[in-house]
Amino acid sequence: MKASNLLVKCLEEEGIEYIFGVPGEENADFMMSLEDSTKIKFILTRHEQGAAFMAEIYGRLTGNPAVALGTLGPGATNLITGVADSNMDRAPMLVLTGQGSTDRLHKESHQIMDVVSMFKPVTKWATTILHPDTIPEIVRKAVRLARTEKPGAVHIELPEDIAAMDTSSTPLTPRRFRRAVPDDKIVNQAFEMLKKAKRPVIIAGNGCIRRRASKQLRLLCEKTGIGVISTFMAKGCVDMDADYCLYTVGLGTKDRVNAAIDDADLVITLGFDMVEYHPQLWNSNKDNCILHADFLPAEIDEHYDPETELIGDLAHTLWMLNKRLDEHGPLAFELEQQRRIRADMADDFAEHKDDLTEGTIRPQKVLWDVRQVMGTRDILLSDVGAHKMWIARHYHCHEPNTCLIPNGFCSMGFALPGAIAASIVHPDRRILSICGDAGFLMNVQEMETATRIGSNIVVMVWEDNEYGLIAWKQEGQFGRHTDLAFGNPDWELLAKSFGWHGHFVRNAADLKGELEAAFIEQGPSLVVIPIDYRENELLTKKLGEIQCVI
Repeated sequence: MKASNLLVKCLEEEGIEYIFGVPGEENADFMMSLEDSTKIKFILTRHEQGAAFMAEIYGRLTGNPAVALGTLGPGATNLITGVADSNMDRAPMLVLTGQGSTDRLHKESHQIMDVVSMFKPVTKWATTILHPDTIPEIVRKAVRLARTEKPGAVHIELPEDIAAMDTSSTPLTPRRFRRAVPDDKIVNQAFEMLKKAKRPVIIAGNGCIRRRASKQLRLLCEKTGIGVISTFMAKGCVDMDADYCLYTVGLGTKDRVNAAIDDADLVITLGFDMVEYHPQLWNSNKDNCILHADFLPAEIDEHYDPETELIGDLAHTLWMLNKRLDEHGPLAFELEQQRRIRADMADDFAEHKDDLTEGTIRPQKVLWDVRQVMGTRDILLSDVGAHKMWIARHYHCHEPNTCLIPNGFCSMGFALPGAIAASIVHPDRRILSICGDAGFLMNVQEMETATRIGSNIVVMVWEDNEYGLIAWKQEGQFGRHTDLAFGNPDWELLAKSFGWHGHFVRNAADLKGELEAAFIEQGPSLVVIPIDYRENELLTKKLGEIQCVI
């Protein structure tokens, strides 16, 4: 068969369901081959970056990679930001780019650049197909690497002349393997640390949102009562209503929950990625006793030097600890302060729930109402900006993967295309994307994609007419900020022009009803609110005055 046909067959064999992208001349053979597939659906996007974010969210929600596709040159460079976001946020993804014929790659030639070298820093592996017979091995290796902990992006480049060649090779059958587990001796050592502790606390990271890991973590907490502080990307690993849920940590400023870390005589980190929340922010004196459990050994850092490391499948590690708890019986801990912290945080969340402000709406009120409207398994996606800080602190979850925040690479423009992918994976759930006015317009062209494929999503835009997070940070550091203001479109006219429903909500009393109405509407809806970001500085002041009394 033709090499491009073989590539499609190999992707089918791997169970690939979706390819998102913008094709070009150099991958025309592949696109013609893909047209004959009955197992893979191609979603045409309006920008390659949008395609990469869609593939990322598909990977985060399913655990299986989708493909982000672009052509050579500018098509490939447009993919980079979304690919880097996927890789650093641990979402499996395949990246497929076209390339010119191999007989002109060695010289100056139209649109030719070293795409593979460009992708190497933002992927787990990047390679070129230089012979059609190698396609089965390359695809098998690429999918295995993308899925293997910690998951990430893998790039395959297919030159146009290779795609058109004939080959007699056939796809390889995928073989799954079980991840390695920690040694019993090391788990016993970790359990001894737990038995000696009086005030342990858990910092749960991105690895804990894997389904089996979350289940075992909840069992551990039910047996011990140990409080769980989640990073932004670990929201929902434990139920927000559980007494041991201590909400999230990750703001640059010290928050209430940091007192639980300061008070702890054992910090248990589970699936923790320091790209989210650097240990220097919670272990500045380098004196915390740390127990590290993750799929991989700890990153070397002077502020993160675990006493013991449990390396292997995280769910199995937690199962081994739970088994020892069952055999030993209950452990006695002193966790009263953790319960007080949880109560104080809950009071913060409810402070403005009954606001009736007009003209602008406080972030706290918005997120209180959003939580009331969203069901336990509905999905909120946060873009990057000041709103992300508020969502991280004030919006909490009952289930894993129901609040998707980019917090490793932190790319703006993530939430609109991500919502489209989430609606494809879970068409039966409410999907809400929250964006700033800056981030939303970075991939606004994907509004057309949502209309064309019939996405039932709601996108909420917090309008402040400036780069609000940068203003917030500059104010905190310098007492003023540079010129960060910009204009915005007529939002309701913008929605109408793309075939969306449009809502502009000026008053706090109307927000919940307008949001409910948007979810009932068939097709995509845009809800815009003027946000009261005077609350940013007030939050900074509040956190600055919090005393972590031990």
